[in-house]
Amino acid sequence: MSDDLSDWRKTHYTVDVSAEMEGEEIILGGWVRNWRDLGGLKFINLQDKYGERQITIKKGVVSDELFEKTDFRYQYCIMVKGKVKAFKKAPGGVEIIPSELKILNKTPEKLPIDMTGESISALDLRLDNRALDLRSLRNQAIFRIRGQVLRSIRLFLFERDFTEITTPKIIGSATEGGTELFPIMYFDREAFLTQSAQLYKEQLSGVYERVFELSPCFRAEKSHTKRHLCEIFMLDIEMAFADMSDVLKILEELIYNVIKDIREYEWESLKFLNMEKITTLPEVPFPRYKYEEIVELINNNFKIPIEFGEDIPTEAYRQLEEELPGYYYITHWPMEIKPFYIMPSEDPKYSESFDLQKGWLELCSGGTRVHDKEMLMRALEDKGLNPESFKSHLNIFDYGLPPHAGMGLGIARWVAILCGLEDVREAVMYPRTPDRLQP
Repeated sequence: MSDDLSDWRKTHYTVDVSAEMEGEEIILGGWVRNWRDLGGLKFINLQDKYGERQITIKKGVVSDELFEKTDFRYQYCIMVKGKVKAFKKAPGGVEIIPSELKILNKTPEKLPIDMTGESISALDLRLDNRALDLRSLRNQAIFRIRGQVLRSIRLFLFERDFTEITTPKIIGSATEGGTELFPIMYFDREAFLTQSAQLYKEQLSGVYERVFELSPCFRAEKSHTKRHLCEIFMLDIEMAFADMSDVLKILEELIYNVIKDIREYEWESLKFLNMEKITTLPEVPFPRYKYEEIVELINNNFKIPIEFGEDIPTEAYRQLEEELPGYYYITHWPMEIKPFYIMPSEDPKYSESFDLQKGWLELCSGGTRVHDKEMLMRALEDKGLNPESFKSHLNIFDYGLPPHAGMGLGIARWVAILCGLEDVREAVMYPRTPDRLQP
């Protein structure tokens, strides 16, 4: 039988407990990450959301009742009341000598995945048991970094006059004219989960001038790769009175500042992941290459034939990473492979668009938008789309919509890069893929 919480409440998190608190009575709560039973001496590693501290239980020092109670299993949920004692060899340089202990919930003798940190279970097995898996010290480090990414993004953009927006995730027609949509029933008619905040953020740039959103989008794409998801979390930015060059500048500054914050505030997480010498501050401005320059480099150096107008295959990007391992832009993509809302260049064969690459992985795409209504209607027709389906969006262009530009950056892909993860699913708490709808 488990103990009741009753009037016990945590007084501290593990990270708060230091040698300066010697002699102070505290209450900690969390999970048994590890334990050692040496007969008359037992050690418990108590873990909470911030880390771990050692609970030392010595026969004759603690009551016999408490000593007998500490027959634990991995991941038991417990609370401990005790006094802080300095001990340099323990995590944080302290140990807790308990006077009382509550077992709030127990676990089976054998857990479905390894939680000791001695090995890493297969990813699919870990994802099947995700709430347990997320307690691992490795995942704690990953998602502390992810949390810092989101905090730093918001701070950076607020300081530069951006307004945070929220846009609908249920829409009546395709945002970008694609077919990769999840249909849903919206009362008595069909609707879709949004692919992108694109059209709404363009409209709102005509209100708040500089806008951003951090939110999910949905892609019904049957891609079984380590970099694709069906539910993605995006940073979307749109800037009025701006073009692609302004977006390139703000984006590289954002990347630089977020990494600076990670190194300042999550240094221990980087060290735990062995990324402190890899996730370093990039040089800005980032190198800029036009699409044709990259295609020529691939054709000449790697003998991978790419025709103008073709997308760049993953195989080519992987080889290109050897020459361009850092962050870099690919600009002026062929207009024929870009969405209708992207502005053509002076030579209409090209577009005012870009991708941000980190090594072989695409993190972001964006560009200057078409802000002239007639031009946008022609672009829709050129892409085989019916302007009538976009009527509510097109009407906004009658009301003084300024020139604007923007981009969308995939948070999970970037976190995977920052943390050195092989599979983007590891950067998502509960990933959704064509094969995974649970848990």
